[in-house]
Amino acid sequence: MAESRITPRSQDFAAWYQDVVLQGDMAEPAEIVKGCMVIKGNGYAVWELLQREFDERFKATGHQNVYFPLLIPQSFLHKEAEHVEGFSPELAVVTIAGGKELEEPYVIRPTSETIVGHFFAKWIQSWRDLPMLANQWCNVVRWELRTRMFLRTTEFLWQEGHTAHATHAEAGEEVLRMLNIYAEVAEDVIAMPVIKGMKTQAERFAGALCSYSIEAMMQNGLALQAGTSHDLGQNFGKAFNVQFQSREGQLDYVWQTSWGVSTRLIGGLIMSHSDDKGLVLPPKLAPVKTVLVPIYRKDDEKGPVLEAAYRIAKSVGAKVDDREGQTPGAKFFHWERRGVPVVLELGPRDLASNQIVLKRRDTGAKEAAPQPELAAKLPRALDQMQQDLYNTSKLRLKSNTVPANSIGEVESILKDVTAEKGGGKFVMAHVKDDPACDARMKEFKATIRCVPLVDEYDGPGKCIVTGEPVERRVLLAKAY
Repeated sequence: MAESRITPRSQDFAAWYQDVVLQGDMAEPAEIVKGCMVIKGNGYAVWELLQREFDERFKATGHQNVYFPLLIPQSFLHKEAEHVEGFSPELAVVTIAGGKELEEPYVIRPTSETIVGHFFAKWIQSWRDLPMLANQWCNVVRWELRTRMFLRTTEFLWQEGHTAHATHAEAGEEVLRMLNIYAEVAEDVIAMPVIKGMKTQAERFAGALCSYSIEAMMQNGLALQAGTSHDLGQNFGKAFNVQFQSREGQLDYVWQTSWGVSTRLIGGLIMSHSDDKGLVLPPKLAPVKTVLVPIYRKDDEKGPVLEAAYRIAKSVGAKVDDREGQTPGAKFFHWERRGVPVVLELGPRDLASNQIVLKRRDTGAKEAAPQPELAAKLPRALDQMQQDLYNTSKLRLKSNTVPANSIGEVESILKDVTAEKGGGKFVMAHVKDDPACDARMKEFKATIRCVPLVDEYDGPGKCIVTGEPVERRVLLAKAY
């Protein structure tokens, strides 16, 4: 892949993001398929590491991985009226198969609540079968009009959890348990601080009683919905007749949940940490954490330097860039663009002094270290980088979250914000949970992202739209 200039963030954030994705060898547009992307090796390796982090946590909380068909009978979506209405504009439908028109079209999976409901009805008979805790790693298709790699594509990868419970209280616990797992991975692994909250009625998942999300702030101040968890109540249980015999011998419908995160998290990672030099990966998600670049100019230097490089790299788990025909400068540039957290430099002078040079990707700071101390020093440097990336993002979130006490203030704060220019803020304002209030915010292209679960502000107040009393401020922002 030819290397080229990366557009500065300050000049055009959207172009910068695309450049970082391409130059970081993360993905590229699949021009032959509308709105889709090809996830390349570096990008898919990050996804695999993310999968592992989530999968371990899901299994530790009792969930099993399953797989449901990609094709869903169209009639299934019509069984839950609000669900089909919410997804209809995004559906891709198969009408011909095997050269013949199908009696009933299939919808290519946009999400799996309906087909899961069908099989839950077969598998669940008694309270002894509950809770049923399932998770699926798969792809979905939603026909998007405006796409951007990782953030919004026609086809994307995700996990979708689906659970069934005997009581609403148990389902509610599950919804928040999974929301907390999402927040934990976002903050501890991606180093991306989030705000946990409940969606408004207008923004909740189609067919759910209520929805929760984690919201992250990108470097341009725009919000990114980074994960969602839904209380489906008994809506899908009734639509698909998922009944069970309770301990008391009564027939009842199950209480269900669904929850999911997707490859959109990689977009969030990129926009949280990367810079004008290219991709910056938090160490916990870096496929290659450390690269050692041997430096030599003369033939008689090559052998001793390479021999030491292989020995040192093996002792600390680093990759040696021993490519022929590439200058050390070109190698440094290559790994910088790909977000490798730490690059080690080793040349003849370092051999003579028994030193090695360590350079962090995020700060660019170089430090010479005695070779015998590297095995202890490198993990500390990686841990410190992970923590520093989180702290920087946390400070950005805190510094750019501001209160507003009127519609005029909200509009003034957000009016000139765009994905290209940046300058976005998270605005905390008292707004009633009413679709009419959501619509009023959208007049200046902002949305109510969530009602935070933890009130860090000033408690009750009057809605800036209706003047009615509300319990706490909501989070308003322009978003991806």
